[in-house]
Amino acid sequence: MVEIIAHRGYWIKESEKNTLKAFKRAFSFNFGIETDIRDYNGELVVSHDIPGGHSVKLETLFALYRSCSQKGVLALNIKADGLQGKLRGLLEKFKICNYFVFDMSFPEQLLYSKLRFNVFTRQSEHEKVPLLYAPANGVWLDEFSDRWIKGDVIKRHIRKNKAVCLVSPELHGRGFFGMWKDYRDWSGQNSAVKMFLCTDFPEKAGGYFNEKN
Repeated sequence: MVEIIAHRGYWIKESEKNTLKAFKRAFSFNFGIETDIRDYNGELVVSHDIPGGHSVKLETLFALYRSCSQKGVLALNIKADGLQGKLRGLLEKFKICNYFVFDMSFPEQLLYSKLRFNVFTRQSEHEKVPLLYAPANGVWLDEFSDRWIKGDVIKRHIRKNKAVCLVSPELHGRGFFGMWKDYRDWSGQNSAVKMFLCTDFPEKAGGYFNEKN
């Protein structure tokens, strides 16, 4: 089974990305979410770019997550350095265990691993060897321009007991149905392993990957 992660929430309009409205919509479908974490005025906030006073506080997002009795994964894209202490405090405050952090710089990834956060390393056509692979809980598999992910790549990670998150091609402006078919075939061959799909079309993906054949 493939678990669906809504990229920056389940947004309908571009302006809804990384908003509470998009997160609440995703949680109502029991989807996980991917979002971007930075700091602003001493607090952790949700923002892909440089944050301002309008940015959603991470504490507010976590409170929404708990209030929705949500079980979907939180994929936390770390956009700034030195967030470990405040992030740990919020994860513990809201008793959030189903999460992973990713996309931070190498020195930060090393620190997150040493502090025993749930960390996903990266692999793409530009990052052929995943950094700090051994301590990683999973792998964020990305295709920026070249279609390089094959079933044997996924199987290799699975044999190492790594969860796998596939980045859907539309996040890079490409068609997705061809790859979705491959992803569904591969997930069917490895049903006991955690596989995620991060997508801009979570409802469509949820129907496609969970439909009865």
